[in-house]
Amino acid sequence: MTEPRTGAEILVDALLANGLTLGFGVPGESYLAVLDAMRSRAFDFVVCRQEGGAAMAADAAGRLTGRTGLCFVTRGPGAANAMSGLHVASQDSTPMILFVGQVARGMRHREAFQELDYRAVFGSVAKWVVEIDDPARIPEFVARAIRTACQGRPGPVVIALPEDMLTETADVEDAPPVVAAETWPGLADMAQLQKMLWAAKRPIALIGGSRWSQAAVSRVERFASRFQLPTAVTFRRQSLFSADHPCYAGDFGIGPNPKLRARVDEADLVLLIGGRLSEASAQGYEALAVPTPRQALVHIHADPEELGRVYQPALAINASPAAFAAALEAVQPPQTIPWEGEAEAAHAAYLEWSETVPPHPGDVQMAEVIDALRALPQDAIVANGAGNYAIWLHRFHRFRAYGTQAAPNSGSMGYGVPAAIAAKRLHSERIVVALAGDGCFLMTGQEMATAVQHELAIVVVVIDNGQFGTIRMHQEREYPGRSFGATVTSPDFAGLARAYGAEGFSVTEAGQFAGAFSTALACGRPALVHVRLDPEAVTPTATLSSIREAAQKTGGSL
Repeated sequence: MTEPRTGAEILVDALLANGLTLGFGVPGESYLAVLDAMRSRAFDFVVCRQEGGAAMAADAAGRLTGRTGLCFVTRGPGAANAMSGLHVASQDSTPMILFVGQVARGMRHREAFQELDYRAVFGSVAKWVVEIDDPARIPEFVARAIRTACQGRPGPVVIALPEDMLTETADVEDAPPVVAAETWPGLADMAQLQKMLWAAKRPIALIGGSRWSQAAVSRVERFASRFQLPTAVTFRRQSLFSADHPCYAGDFGIGPNPKLRARVDEADLVLLIGGRLSEASAQGYEALAVPTPRQALVHIHADPEELGRVYQPALAINASPAAFAAALEAVQPPQTIPWEGEAEAAHAAYLEWSETVPPHPGDVQMAEVIDALRALPQDAIVANGAGNYAIWLHRFHRFRAYGTQAAPNSGSMGYGVPAAIAAKRLHSERIVVALAGDGCFLMTGQEMATAVQHELAIVVVVIDNGQFGTIRMHQEREYPGRSFGATVTSPDFAGLARAYGAEGFSVTEAGQFAGAFSTALACGRPALVHVRLDPEAVTPTATLSSIREAAQKTGGSL
């Protein structure tokens, strides 16, 4: 017989039994018992400053490891704040569990203090929402939650924890550790895939999705080499295929290389491996016609409900990325490859598109930032949120190794700093850099205090152009000369970093960035580099004035 334990102790033991030793959160009185159980069991709890940042950090942990990220928040306002990170995990298919404190069981349905109906609030975002009434069932629910979060299309699970349930005792065994199942493709599927590849004249592969591994990425890279297959990644999945690989064709995201877009348009066979090809990657759902693409589409996905959800494929293969990548080892290329030379041409087009950063208005140039990032070690992790500053990163930086990119497909601002915190906690030996805009940083910049408290030596680069640049760009295109609400008044970010206890550096003139960035990397503490960018520099190829002038000639959207 086991010794009776409190619900909180059973919960923490269940997580530890599954190798889940790291969580992020903001403490709250509704789960004090869980915090006490964490302390007594040496659970690694990263204390964040706002629940949205904690949930984004948990998403990043799940994204970078392929295992379940964990977040703990209190009821009501805490749960509501966490929604931003939960939405990222949902749209980005990241395995994650959000544990939410709940009012005592005897107080439910009275609108007690900070009470929420979690099934109603989170039901459209999470894969599964459950409230645990009996501490004896905690091992069962945790095991199911891990499987639900990881299997099929990964995503977030929400578990509500009534306050009194956490202090109630039960005599229950821990469930065996969960090993998330891999979905293997059938032999007939792989035979049909080989047949379609042998019949193709202009094939291309698009890599995306989540729950990949280093072994799976390496196998896909070997497959591309054997078939001399042009291979691109989908939006913000650039660490799934090395930029140095001779078959790499670039990233098929927002504003892709026109030559890559043409290659997809002209392909007779598209292999979509692991991803969904959602709006950003599908160029507003125009790259592949809906519901029946012009190209023969082979769609490989772990969740059968994603196969045919938007695009009707010529061949649908229900398989998880790791299992499918392993099965690719047996697929053989034809003796003569009809598209021979296309991979080299696609890679050359990528290099031409991504090599030189064009100059733009202002003293400080984004080329200085990109040059410094390119000089980082191959295993350095780069995180970012949302904003036009990220266009330079995605187009010009070279992601050369698996697990080195943490960026939200959902386009959520504020993601970069929490993601960098998670990455550094997971990989203390690696360089971790976060890029953020001024508006982006001010959404979760308080997590710099988290980095300082936990001695996480991340480097944050804030690109400050005094505006919500993406919104301003859209306004100038749609309503030229009528910008409203897009101006941002910001603090001295370097001074703010120092106030948090981090190092702070300012870059206001040409040639300053390399030195400031190098010093930030070497200081051994959390650091921030504040880069003043001219507001006109809104994309690598256009200024606000040029966008406005072009829109005025056509009358904008009015």
